Amino acid sequence: MKYNKLLGAFGEEMACGFLVKQGYKILERNFSCKAGELDIIAFDGDTIAFIEVKCRTGTGYGNPSEAVSYYKQSRIVKAALFFMTKNKIFDYMSRFDVIEILTDGTKECTTINLIKNAFEYSGKYGY
Repeated sequence: MKYNKLLGAFGEEMACGFLVKQGYKILERNFSCKAGELDIIAFDGDTIAFIEVKCRTGTGYGNPSEAVSYYKQSRIVKAALFFMTKNKIFDYMSRFDVIEILTDGTKECTTINLIKNAFEYSGKYGY
């Protein structure tokens, strides 16, 4: 497996553990459809959160959340809309979060930053 895939899998494991400790209920991981992929889908109380995980070993290329481009946001929104439609989830508030993880690859040296409402859906992504 490529290093980036391993780093991503490590980051997602760390993110899920962090979210559960914060009281989130994980619904699904790595949901994929034609529109895009969602790393983590979870309930935070009565709100469904679509969470993008970005894991890096340093900030030489900027903070991890800066890698969530406008294009990536549009793919996340489209995948979230598909997920909600497919599962008939219409009665919940929703939001788009990003979890930044900085690590040296060990659990002992990992910084996790949850950015709630990292971006919003305003109908500008083609829906």
